[in-house]
Amino acid sequence: MPLFARVATFALFLAVAAPAVAQQQQPQQNGNVRATHGAWSIVCDTPAGASSEQCAMMQNVVAEDRPEVGLSVVILRTADDKAEILRVLAPLGVLLPNGLGLNVDGKDIGRAYFVRCFQDGCYAEVILEGELLQTLRGGQSATFIVFQTPEEGIGIPVDLDGFDEAFAALPR
Repeated sequence: MPLFARVATFALFLAVAAPAVAQQQQPQQNGNVRATHGAWSIVCDTPAGASSEQCAMMQNVVAEDRPEVGLSVVILRTADDKAEILRVLAPLGVLLPNGLGLNVDGKDIGRAYFVRCFQDGCYAEVILEGELLQTLRGGQSATFIVFQTPEEGIGIPVDLDGFDEAFAALPR
């Protein structure tokens, strides 16, 4: 099973909110931007019901040829500080069984499967560890691929500039 296909399932839905891009032409970030590292922002917010502030690194992107198709890519630490999660919010209307593809620097990394959908879109999550983390830290560019039909994938570029610095700066 490809590394990216190991989907993380957690009983507790971590409350760092990814913005709704399914309904909007211009994606937005929730929370306060604490720092910017290349293409990545460190965004912090205190979710409803949380006792403390939570931070995540994120980037909002839109397909170059399909401005109505955007993603929010979020890296966050679990509340127990034992793992980091890569969470991607895709718009409603994507084909769920095909999952979310990932290429880094032209190399196929694999697919993650969508774990849940809400009004703002559908979420794919994986634990960010080992080989996948090193690939992203050392990469130049990534392409996430969503599908609208089994044959039609839409590649959405994600700039990895500043990924390593942002990851290192992500508060614990």
